[in-house]
Amino acid sequence: MKKNVLIVGYGSIGRRHAKILKKLKQIDNIFILSKQNNIPFKKVSSLQNVEKLNIDYIIISSETSKHFYYLNFFEKNLKNKLILVEKPLFEKYRKFRIINNKVFVGYNMRFNPIIFLIKKIINKEKFWSINITCGSYLPMWRKNIDYKNSSSAKRKTGGGVLLDLSHELDYIQWLFGKIKLDYVYLNKLSDLKISTEDFLSLSGKTKRSKRLQLELNYFSKNTTRRIIADGKNLSLNIDLIEKKIDIINKNKHQTIYKKFDRDLSYKMQHLSLLNGNFKDCCSFKDGLNLMKLIEKIRNF
Repeated sequence: MKKNVLIVGYGSIGRRHAKILKKLKQIDNIFILSKQNNIPFKKVSSLQNVEKLNIDYIIISSETSKHFYYLNFFEKNLKNKLILVEKPLFEKYRKFRIINNKVFVGYNMRFNPIIFLIKKIINKEKFWSINITCGSYLPMWRKNIDYKNSSSAKRKTGGGVLLDLSHELDYIQWLFGKIKLDYVYLNKLSDLKISTEDFLSLSGKTKRSKRLQLELNYFSKNTTRRIIADGKNLSLNIDLIEKKIDIINKNKHQTIYKKFDRDLSYKMQHLSLLNGNFKDCCSFKDGLNLMKLIEKIRNF
C-alpha cells in the first residue's frame, strides 16, 4: 500500500527529502507544512490540519530548535505513525519518551556506501588508534541563503559545528562503540560572522579503539572528510569526499572506489524505514543518547 508523507519544513533538507520521496513507488501523496509560497506539493497551513490527513510517514526537517515542538505535538496527537526527525534530534538533551509512534533520527551517513562497507570490513576488529577529520567552509554550504542568516550561524536555532556535524559522532559510535571523553576543546576560532562555535577537537577512546581523535570545523576551504584507523591486523585510510577506501590487511593493500550521488544515503534510509527494516537506522534511543554525549562535550 502506498503511503502519504508529511514533510515539516521546506528548507534545503526538506526540499531534498521531497525530491527523493517523489521518485519512490512506495509514496502516494506528499504534503508540506511550511510558511513558504509556491511549493510544488500539497501545502498544509497549520499543525491542526495534519490530524485530518491520512498521514503514514512524517519527516521533521524544520530548524533544530523546533524539532521538540513538532515531535511533542505528533506524539500527543497521533498514533502509529512512522516519524523521521532530521539530525540532530534536539538542540539540547531533553527527557522525552516515545509511546505512540515509531521515531527515528536522520543520521543517513549510516547508509553512505563507504560507511556501510566499513561496518562489514572491520567486523570484530579492535583498533589502537582512530583519527577522524571533517572540515568545510560554512559560507559555501547553501547557495540560496547568506550563511550569516542560516540556522548554522545562530545558537537559538540550534546551530554550531557540534550539532551540524554530529554525523561523525553517530557513525563513530555505530562503527566503533560508545565514546569515552578524555579531552574536549570547543570554540569559535575563525572570523566567520556567526554566534556559534566553529571548531571542535576531542580525544578519548571507544569500546573498540584505545585512542580516538576527532576534529570538526566550519572554516576550512579545503573540504575534508577522512577516517584513519590502525589496528593489529587492519589499517584503513578512508576519504569520504573522494569515495575511496584504502585497506591494508596483513601486508595486502587494496583500494576500493565507490560511485554514488549524494542522495543515495537519504534514499536508502527512507526505503529502510518505509519497508520496516530498522536494523541500521538511528533509533530514537540512539539519537537521545547522542544528545547526552553532546551535552557532555559542551560541559566538559
